Amino acid sequence: MEMKWIYFFGGGKANGKAELKDILGGKGAGLAEMANMGVPVPPGFTITSEACTFYFKHKAYPEELKAEIHENLAKIEKLVGARFGDEENPLLVSVRSGARVSMPGMMESILNLGLNEKTVRGLARRTNNERFAYDTCRRFIQTWASVVIGMDGKILEKVLEQKKWERGLTLDTELSTEDLKEIVQKMENKVKEVAGRECASDPYEQLWEAISAVFESWNSPSAIAYREANNIPEEWGTAVNVQAMVFGNMGDRSGTGVVFSRDPSTGERKLFGEFMRNAQGEDIVAGVRTPQPISDLEKLMPPCYKELWAISQRLERHFKDLQDIEFTIQDEKLWILQTRAGKRAAQAGVKVAIDMVREKLIGAKEAFQYISPEDVEQLLHPTLDPTAEKEVIATGLPASPGVASGKIVFDPEELAELARDNDDYILVRNETSADDFAGIMAAKGVLTARGGITSHAAVVTRGMGKSSVVGAAAITIDEGREEFIVGNKVFRKGDYITLDGAKGEVMSGKLPVIAPRPSRELEELLVWTDLAKSLKVMANADNPQDAKLARDFGAEGIGLCRTEHMVFQPDRIDYFRKAIVAEEATTREEALKKLMSMCRPDFVEIFEQMEGLPVTVRLLDPPLHEFLPLPYAEDELKTLSRRLGIPFGKLRAKAGELHESNPMLGHRGCRLGITSPEIYECGVRAIMEAACELSEKGLRIFPEIMLPLVAHVEELKFLRALVVDVCEKVKREWGADDLSYQVGVMIELPRAALIADELAQYADFFSFGTNDLTQTAFGISRDDAGTFMPTYLKGEIFASDPFISLDESGVGELIKIAVERGRKTKPNLKIGICGEHGGNPKSIEFFDKVGLDYVSCSPYRVPVARLAAAQIAVQPKI
Repeated sequence: MEMKWIYFFGGGKANGKAELKDILGGKGAGLAEMANMGVPVPPGFTITSEACTFYFKHKAYPEELKAEIHENLAKIEKLVGARFGDEENPLLVSVRSGARVSMPGMMESILNLGLNEKTVRGLARRTNNERFAYDTCRRFIQTWASVVIGMDGKILEKVLEQKKWERGLTLDTELSTEDLKEIVQKMENKVKEVAGRECASDPYEQLWEAISAVFESWNSPSAIAYREANNIPEEWGTAVNVQAMVFGNMGDRSGTGVVFSRDPSTGERKLFGEFMRNAQGEDIVAGVRTPQPISDLEKLMPPCYKELWAISQRLERHFKDLQDIEFTIQDEKLWILQTRAGKRAAQAGVKVAIDMVREKLIGAKEAFQYISPEDVEQLLHPTLDPTAEKEVIATGLPASPGVASGKIVFDPEELAELARDNDDYILVRNETSADDFAGIMAAKGVLTARGGITSHAAVVTRGMGKSSVVGAAAITIDEGREEFIVGNKVFRKGDYITLDGAKGEVMSGKLPVIAPRPSRELEELLVWTDLAKSLKVMANADNPQDAKLARDFGAEGIGLCRTEHMVFQPDRIDYFRKAIVAEEATTREEALKKLMSMCRPDFVEIFEQMEGLPVTVRLLDPPLHEFLPLPYAEDELKTLSRRLGIPFGKLRAKAGELHESNPMLGHRGCRLGITSPEIYECGVRAIMEAACELSEKGLRIFPEIMLPLVAHVEELKFLRALVVDVCEKVKREWGADDLSYQVGVMIELPRAALIADELAQYADFFSFGTNDLTQTAFGISRDDAGTFMPTYLKGEIFASDPFISLDESGVGELIKIAVERGRKTKPNLKIGICGEHGGNPKSIEFFDKVGLDYVSCSPYRVPVARLAAAQIAVQPKI
């Protein structure tokens, strides 16, 4: 079958459709779909992404492409009533890139293609508007020089600004026809001087060069950076959209704008956006003039506003999503240039999904796919403490909600380098462009002096979930001196500022923040997730406060409560130190009893918070040396010696005795419980006494005691007997015969995974400690990996950091083996995971696939994990 390289749209029909998005790109698929719906779309055609792939593979265009372009240009000419390259009645076109996903870094649109010295005069005669024709020509030269030839855009912008300065003008629209003719000539001369060539005068040559520029932009540094950051395959390529021009710069009854079918910051159902009279699309994106809110269009051109609202709702119903719509009005005639799924703030995304279910646009299961786990995580980020004293130095447009504090940096490339040191930075620019992507990605927030709420900075940061304030006109930036001025204050590179992207406020200094709370819509959505998912989501919580937070966030129990975190508290650790150093058994036991009497209330509160749900408590895991100063830290040892009343020499000797060369693989975990059983006995007693106390009051308590770092079945047999003995004693003491408990094992060593069938004989549950399992499987210390991991990731030795996203082929294989072997011995064995991977959506997908019962993660990641688990559950099974 012969390959089809071009798909036409216009005149109320198209031979493309939304399902062809992979080859037509998001823009081309949207145009085809709108044309088939009868939406007023300027006619045009899409060159498929397959042509782009062919272009890079063969270093040439497909043979049939030239004929197809001429054939489809003829279709446009027929519909528009103008001819491409005709000196009397010229057809002008735009050329835009369009990958299957929205991609910052791709080629900017080329508008008004087809103009030259002769056709500009034809355009002036046809429209009876000479000023418009030369303004359009000026725009074409500027765009062509920047996008196709690669000139610095500021060079030609300077020509324009110089003329306005000479004439004492502020706006481009104030320039006369003669001014524009002079500017066009000067720009053409400047292009020849700087680039050593002229802008192509032949319209067909212009078109082919523009197509090549679109294809080449797929491999631009900024596009590559975005693809790598978002795992977009190189072979996808980009489509090219060639479309008849409609003109928003024909006077005050014309204009251009960008709107969303709902507010992308709040989710409110209303037109949200802005427009600019007597302008073309790049004017809004570049922020050269302050646009008007879209509500003003209702007053200025009521029929156009009414039609725009109706079309936005049609498109939303058709695509079943919030739409980002570009439009142009030419002499009060509305044209839709593009529609796509609109990027939105996380809280807006949740509200839109909930509202669309209520409006019966989508089903509840579909709603899960409208929100990413990352969106949910953004909703749980800190916000500005309302009690903090703040100095608002400037206000701008609230482009992307959230609060960000950081040091000022003006150069995006420099910021990307500085951010590797894990410090926080705010990118400050007059306006941003696609070339700034790496800096924006590395920044905590973005502040611009110019631009509107649909400017580049606003759209990109909103998609990333970063705070941004745009159009802060009170700020005067001097990039050369690396400072900005507000009133009589100067802020320099390295100074701290804070942005509130929800209010559009810029504040001086680094301000305190508070933890957020989920919105009502998010809570409703998460209730739906619990109805859909099969994988339980538990939390890692070591104190009553975290337990309460976890329960508030919908945790179905605690999958990991680390006893050492209770011991490390300042008012408790000295008792444990006394127990470590004590030579007499009675002294050691007294110290441990006192310690556990202090920890027991914590267990009571944690169990109380989790009433009716399981609580897995891991017995002491770290090596004993971590509880004492290093043997050579004499000042610390002397201070501790005085406080504990223990001779300095004895304390130093004990610190030296406990010091280990490789403590991660040393005397810790279950090994500690075997050599010092009294430590584990006291811990188990505190847990069970707390459970019995609440059980006696009628609460349903489900304690689970977990043994860490088990590598041999005999370790488990020994410690299970110890734990059961203490538990039964405590139950008898309290008369709590009905209280049930479980004893399980933490699988965090490769050997444990391989002998899971043996361990399952003596374990009521398994819980994978994937942090240590990853360390021991790779032979990499998580604490030290930072010295070489960036090199591994940059060089693609590792596709991702295995401590963030589970290594499925290695560590994952150990988990699969343990699950299979454990359940071969005990078919109903409960198995979960309590490492940090429990909150990672990609890892959660793997855990669901291999048949785990639950994941456990930090409280703030519980909603993230709940959504990820629901999304996995509703995915079609392949």
